[in-house]
Amino acid sequence: MNSLKLSVVAVCSAALFPGVVAAQGPLRLTLDDAISRGLAESHRIAEMKARNEGAAAAVQGRQAAKLPQVSAQAGYTRTNHIEPFAIPSAIGPAKVIYPDIPDNYRTRVDFQWPIYTFGRFDALERAAQAEAGASGFDVVTTRNDLKLEITRAFWAMVTATEAVRVVDESLKRMDAYVTDVRNRLKVGLVPPNDVLSAEAQRSRQQMLLVQARNARETALIELRRLIGEAPDRAIEVDAVLEAPARTVEAADALVSAARDARPERKALELRVQGAGERRNAVAANARPILSTGGGVDLANPNTRIFPRMDAWKSSWDIGVNITWTFADFGRVKADVAEAAAAQRAVRERLAEFDTVLEVEVRQRRLDLESARAAVSSAEDSLRAASEARRVVGDRFDAGVASSTDVLDAQVALLQAGLDRTQALAGVRLAEARLERALGR
Repeated sequence: MNSLKLSVVAVCSAALFPGVVAAQGPLRLTLDDAISRGLAESHRIAEMKARNEGAAAAVQGRQAAKLPQVSAQAGYTRTNHIEPFAIPSAIGPAKVIYPDIPDNYRTRVDFQWPIYTFGRFDALERAAQAEAGASGFDVVTTRNDLKLEITRAFWAMVTATEAVRVVDESLKRMDAYVTDVRNRLKVGLVPPNDVLSAEAQRSRQQMLLVQARNARETALIELRRLIGEAPDRAIEVDAVLEAPARTVEAADALVSAARDARPERKALELRVQGAGERRNAVAANARPILSTGGGVDLANPNTRIFPRMDAWKSSWDIGVNITWTFADFGRVKADVAEAAAAQRAVRERLAEFDTVLEVEVRQRRLDLESARAAVSSAEDSLRAASEARRVVGDRFDAGVASSTDVLDAQVALLQAGLDRTQALAGVRLAEARLERALGR
């Protein structure tokens, strides 16, 4: 009996939280409907999309770094009073060369443009583009993960519903059997302990039915969470728990398809490229930067105009500059080594992913084959248990079989039904895991 109880729990093991019965009309869902609703309402996908938007904005920032920058400046400075400096004149009053002007105002429109950076900004832009592309594949990865989670929850709901049906039918058979045994006791055909055994078995199956219904409710609340529905919304799944007849491709073909389709691998490839570009950008720091700049000043007094005077005067300047840090005591060398190590780390992660990918695809394919074999075995066992229950029932009616034989046949039939339900659910889940391994 303990194994029977564990079978019910195993059939409904995908559910997580208790649910409540909804008062509004039920929402009928197919698997595709559940997936589309879940993807549209997912906060995880929204988070990854926001990160992708941030990476795209970083690309724009790297592109803008190569363009000129124009800025406006303004300032005011108060200085102490001084003795004006003047030159005496023989024909008139002394000429003031450096007057006392304590209030100093300055405005400037400044222009700066890095003309040539030896590929530093171009490498940073390509690195940002690689990261933006990788974050786009991260969105696809999150969608695939969520799709598998919704599929698992959906089939958990279908499986729990089927388990309720199987246990309910078995309980109806037990009710009929208990009634029959009680009638036989009244006429003296069976001893009292047979009635007690039948009633005890019926109580156990009643307990299994309660557990199965609770498991169905827990599966329902998890499905509600994933598709963004209210906790009290009634949902009916539109699916039949049957094993599909689709064939499975050869393992080598599946591994090749997974390498081409897995978004995680594409993201790692782009991050390897991005790490290489960041290394190039760091290495360019050892080379000079050629830039041009200029501006227009409007100041009172304007220090570029001699002699100084308390009046607004304008001036302008333009120039070409070269900056070269030729001695940094190994700072650039260390930064290059750090960036190169980061690139090697990502490259090794990609190589590790390839080995894990091949193993995962082959294992998922074998799991699917095993699940389909389990379905065939479970269906044979169910047919055998059904026939055995019929034969034992006839023998019991003829008085050549004991009530213990009937109870054993009842339990075997229930176990076979639960095993078939679990096997069919295993096929669906194995297919979903294989699809996830293939990046679909």
